[in-house]
Amino acid sequence: MSELPEPMTDEGAAPDFESGARPQPRATLDAELASLKEDVLRLGALVEAALEKAGRCLANRDTELADQVHWEDADVNDLQRRVNNEIQVILATQQPLARDLRELLMLHHAAAELERMGDYAVNISHLAQQLASEAELPLLPQIPIMERLCRSQLRAAMRALVDVDEAAARMVAANDDELDRLYDSVYQDTLRLARTSPERASQAIHMLFAAHHLERLGDRVTNIGEDVVFLATGQVEDLN
Repeated sequence: MSELPEPMTDEGAAPDFESGARPQPRATLDAELASLKEDVLRLGALVEAALEKAGRCLANRDTELADQVHWEDADVNDLQRRVNNEIQVILATQQPLARDLRELLMLHHAAAELERMGDYAVNISHLAQQLASEAELPLLPQIPIMERLCRSQLRAAMRALVDVDEAAARMVAANDDELDRLYDSVYQDTLRLARTSPERASQAIHMLFAAHHLERLGDRVTNIGEDVVFLATGQVEDLN
């Protein structure tokens, strides 16, 4: 898992823990943790929306929607930076207990995973633009299924995060096997198209890359499930 960033003050220097500043009451820490979790959930919602749009622009060769996905990725990046700053402030002004520290680590890592998922959505939208410039080849049917499954998995992972639901988190990881199966199917279809219709090989490869991004996105959703298990149990497990 990613390490937490070194806490920083507004001036960019590490906070002085020897200055004698008193931590805020526990109620303040709880409120700040709740606000932080809300921002991570909003980040998840932004990524889910970006993925849905990326799937549509891929299916419809919609270049304008692809541009929109690219522009809106700035919102994902900004919100991730906000989450990181909130974590820095909590570390600098509070005295988090062991479980609080695990929650901060989980939320920091989940936000990083979500930001990367947003990048995958952008990459898929770019592939849609490349496909739009070529003679149309029907989208391999596994890809829309993968996109919908990724969004369903992401929603399940965010619910598990909110509820700190270990069983739900493990189920998210177990369901990733279906994404892997679908990706393998796309890979085999790509090889078949390259052999039987060489003039379509370029488009087939673009679709394979799209499926690859979705498969990797699913792996990062599983990583969030692992973070939830870490928070619930204090144990780091590889669920993939």
